Amino acid sequence: MFLLRRAPRLVTERMVLRLPAHGDFGAWTALRHESRAFLTPWEPVWHHDHLTRKSFTNRVYWAQRASRGQTSLPLFMVRHDGVLVGAITLDNIRRGPAQTGTLGYWIGAPFARQGYMGEAIRAVVAHAFDGMELSRIEAACLPENVASRGVLEKSGFKYEGVAQSYLQIHGRWRNHVLYSILRGDRRGRTGAG
Repeated sequence: MFLLRRAPRLVTERMVLRLPAHGDFGAWTALRHESRAFLTPWEPVWHHDHLTRKSFTNRVYWAQRASRGQTSLPLFMVRHDGVLVGAITLDNIRRGPAQTGTLGYWIGAPFARQGYMGEAIRAVVAHAFDGMELSRIEAACLPENVASRGVLEKSGFKYEGVAQSYLQIHGRWRNHVLYSILRGDRRGRTGAG
């Protein structure tokens, strides 16, 4: 018998983290458009149709397939008052001996530095370790992205090193600093706790 998996819906103090839906198109497009100058220095070059309905529809269908197939968990960050503030994705989920995934995220410019991303990261990490039984979550960001490095470190991620030419960002191959968090992470802890 085939069982359809329900996509997780993670609830935090101020938000619900859920899969994108077709009805989110207007809010998503408006926030991405408004935040373009804020986001593009940290992201791959936007395709010419990035903000179109067709592109968004494809994104929604991909999110549904990826979540069902447990290869990715792409979640919109929606405040309890219904306002979209950003998105967070646990991607490249690998099973078998790896049991790991890669965390990526973006926040709309009006909502930056208000603690939303840290709240979302903690919820996704808890779900990945407790609900999905992953062992390791990785994240990478540009070395000069102080805000991203800070939120990862405050969320318990540990610095691991630098990956040369890791991703194309803003049209150039860029080095990234690598971070990870492990289930039952004891790195950096002392004492008998």
